[in-house]
Amino acid sequence: MEFDIVIVGGGLAGLSLAAALRRAALSVALVEGRAPVFGEGWDSRVYAISPANARFLDDVGAWRHLDPARMSPVRAMEIHGDAGGRLDFSAYGSGVPELAWIIESSLMQRELWETAKRQGNLGLFCPARPQALAFTPDAAHLTLDDGRKLAARLVVAADGADSWTRAAAGMDARFDPYDQIGVVANFATELPHRDTAFQWFRCSEGVLAWLPLPGNRMSMVWSAPEYLGRELLAMEPDALCQRVAEAGGRRLGTLELITAQAGFPLRLMRAPQAVSSRLALIGDAAHTIHPLSGHGINLGFQDAQALASLLCDKPAHIDCGDLSLLRSYERARKSDVVTLQTVTDTLHDLFGPAAGSLARLRNFGLNLTNGLPVVKDLLVRYALAS
Repeated sequence: MEFDIVIVGGGLAGLSLAAALRRAALSVALVEGRAPVFGEGWDSRVYAISPANARFLDDVGAWRHLDPARMSPVRAMEIHGDAGGRLDFSAYGSGVPELAWIIESSLMQRELWETAKRQGNLGLFCPARPQALAFTPDAAHLTLDDGRKLAARLVVAADGADSWTRAAAGMDARFDPYDQIGVVANFATELPHRDTAFQWFRCSEGVLAWLPLPGNRMSMVWSAPEYLGRELLAMEPDALCQRVAEAGGRRLGTLELITAQAGFPLRLMRAPQAVSSRLALIGDAAHTIHPLSGHGINLGFQDAQALASLLCDKPAHIDCGDLSLLRSYERARKSDVVTLQTVTDTLHDLFGPAAGSLARLRNFGLNLTNGLPVVKDLLVRYALAS
């Protein structure tokens, strides 16, 4: 079977790329190992979606179908250092309706999956797993585990940080573990959060974030050292609620666990190249960052938007797997990716226990920035567009 583009991976990045290619005069295939299963309760994996990426999801037809009762705007942010430093952001102060939207991962994936199933120029191969990948001058050849063979002008790896596709193509990636576990859980709160996101840099205990959910609910993301992460994952519900409430200064009163805690190892991944002949990487297959900025999936959506725009608008005589075309995608994305990886990695190091002697300086920096409206507005504008 022949296609113009084969996307390997049906996560958020791969599905959003497929949806963004709906207006292209190109045939597309999406290969995914298993169909997503959606539960009825709250998903402990949530993302902060920037306004720019909300517009992208609206452009591909997904945003308008998301259940607003499962989404919460972020209209204010409080960032606390480990020694009295504080930085505040306000949507009202920046003249925008919201700074971000907090949305469950499964909510977005459900709608994007349904969009893909309805798409006229898309062939969905699921369940199916890639088994072999080979390249010739004119095409990429993907063999699936059931023996089916797909040929394409371009293969897009959207299959996560441990990408099979990237490895099969012989592309390098460098992993730097943070020796932390990202512990996530959802809670009902005694006090209203008033659409505010909270973040505490806790030095030896990592970075704690509380993200607003609809009603008196919040989602926790605790980037904790491995020993603490294991402790949090092993705690009974009452003990976990007590520990999380105390770590946040009981800012939202008493907590009640509504979604069991889960954890995943944190690591930085850099791929020296995002493209090669007839292959492009997007999302976590191309890069990962520390979750303290909340921008991981936003980078993936921006990858999908940039690549789709390039492929939809290219002249008809240009091969969509042409290396010079793909390099323009790589150049377009490199600056944002490197900037966010560098900023988040630096903040992680600056507020880590190894930098304890810098506590006064780093907290002074937070307070200084908090007193400079022009600088704060620039930071907000960058986040809104990212």
